[in-house]
Amino acid sequence: MLLTRNIRITCGAFLLAVFAMFMLSAFMPAANASEAAATASTAVPDAAAPATKAIFPPAPKLTEADYPSIKGVNARVVVWLVAQLHLWFGAFVVAVPMFVFIIEAIGMATREQRYDKMAYEFIKVTITAYSLTALLGGLLSFCLILFYPDLFQYLALIFKESMFAYALLFFAESAVLYIYYYGWHWLQGGNKKWVHLTLGLLLNAFGLLLMFLANAWTTFMMSPAALDAAGVFNGDTWAAIHNFLWNPINLHRTVANVAYGGSIVGAYAAFKFLSAKNKEERAHYDWMGYNANFIAIGALLPLPFAGYYLTAEMYAYSQQMGITLMGGVFAWIFIIQAVLIGALFLSANYYLWCGMGRSEGAHRYNHWIKYIAVVLVVSFLVWFTPHTLVLTNSELKDLGGPYHKYLGVLGIMPAKNTAVNFLILFTYLSFMFYRRSNKFVTVSWAKVGNAAQVALFVAGSINITILGVYHGYFTNTVIKIAASIPQVLTTLVIIIVSVIIDALMYKGAKDVAPLRWGRMPPRSQYALFLLAVSFTWLMGLMGYVRSGIRQHWHVYNMFRDGSPDAFTPGLDYVANIVSIGTIIFMAMVIFVFWLSTVSGKHVVSKGYWKEQQA
Repeated sequence: MLLTRNIRITCGAFLLAVFAMFMLSAFMPAANASEAAATASTAVPDAAAPATKAIFPPAPKLTEADYPSIKGVNARVVVWLVAQLHLWFGAFVVAVPMFVFIIEAIGMATREQRYDKMAYEFIKVTITAYSLTALLGGLLSFCLILFYPDLFQYLALIFKESMFAYALLFFAESAVLYIYYYGWHWLQGGNKKWVHLTLGLLLNAFGLLLMFLANAWTTFMMSPAALDAAGVFNGDTWAAIHNFLWNPINLHRTVANVAYGGSIVGAYAAFKFLSAKNKEERAHYDWMGYNANFIAIGALLPLPFAGYYLTAEMYAYSQQMGITLMGGVFAWIFIIQAVLIGALFLSANYYLWCGMGRSEGAHRYNHWIKYIAVVLVVSFLVWFTPHTLVLTNSELKDLGGPYHKYLGVLGIMPAKNTAVNFLILFTYLSFMFYRRSNKFVTVSWAKVGNAAQVALFVAGSINITILGVYHGYFTNTVIKIAASIPQVLTTLVIIIVSVIIDALMYKGAKDVAPLRWGRMPPRSQYALFLLAVSFTWLMGLMGYVRSGIRQHWHVYNMFRDGSPDAFTPGLDYVANIVSIGTIIFMAMVIFVFWLSTVSGKHVVSKGYWKEQQA
């Protein structure tokens, strides 16, 4: 049975990871001979020492000989790919239950069964992905133990309590997930449905706790806490978990995971739409794709702000880390990031514009699309314009320096902050037009409401531009940086106030005609595929940046990386590895989509089985 197979896979990965964790100390060699001698010399316990205080070793000083190797295998690439695949699937299985819970709650509130069916189909896709996440997590544990044993031991000693809690939470999450999914049709109606919704809430609580614990291990390596100059840990578990970058990463990953999960289930809906056999199936998966795109866009809009917050905290923790991140060796990666985020915004908007074809009243707003497209494209071009160019000596001589005469001013952050705010603002405008396209407003103050919204957008756009141009180019550096905050606040005020006005103005509005779900061109579905692929590529690239910002340190400024791969690779190398990982992941996702389709088919083989005698 499918249930038995999934339970075996998940429990097997869980037991392997736990076994590896607790058997590590028995088979772990000392980092080097001097540490082994030091350990032997202090083997006799001091009777006067307090028994309650744990004694942690200093950060090991490793050489290339301390890192196990396998001929023909690049340890860093193996760990890199396995960790990234685990992170992609982990992001998916953490995010999907969040909006499954919300969709199921909407279905309960409205008593519309279509929401319940959609939520069930979303969680159905998650089941196989959850098994793959567990397998990749177990594989990652063994790769770390095999290739980076001293690092794993150092972190395991500091985080042993949280790792044990992680194992228990993983087991609890698995149990709740399987009850939640396989009990979906059993726990229907009355109090049973409330029990099922409670299970969904528990599932989300366990998933977020697991993510927060894993984030602590990652951020400790970036911003270590409670360590002395020798790397000796002198705090408790909470001190290690609650390090400087833990909360910013938690916020950023939560928002990013929701957007990412929406993009993946959107790709699933597109896959099912394109393979649908009749109008009813196309209508169902068109509706599902719209909701998935809405989730992805809803989380995508605040995501740049969460990213800026994380970057600002990195600067606050270490100016050197911040300068390396944005102005050093990683700077050009953010140009690629800008291209990918631009692809996200453009594909999401394109899908909304195609979706207006479902409505008979969309012609009232279609003429505005070309103007929105111009603003989006110009903002996109400004965002990925580099500050300095990679040029040969002859090109530098012809240009007169590394900065372009006219476009160089667009390469600094004030221009990019302005551009991203306009991207967000006009993406919201696309959604507002889509929402209005099939509605007739009935309130008497409609003209006043529209005028107020127009004035809000115009005044806000002027304010964002002034903050970006004047404060960005004609003031000192402190004011330039500070100007980004009122820009963000202006964008948020415009969106929030506009949503309130729109909600009041269109309350009780009449439909122009029933929405024609399924009346979407096939090319619109490829926008959903582009959304998923761009998100995957972007997460892989930013995952490298987050890890690579430590440069030649396992634990930043405390535990030096002595392996043969302790160097920052070139941009082409990074792009190739991330692209390989993206291709592998998307192939696995397509397999998950196919498996969910096959599992729903019931073929009756007439004449194959013997007929039972009455």
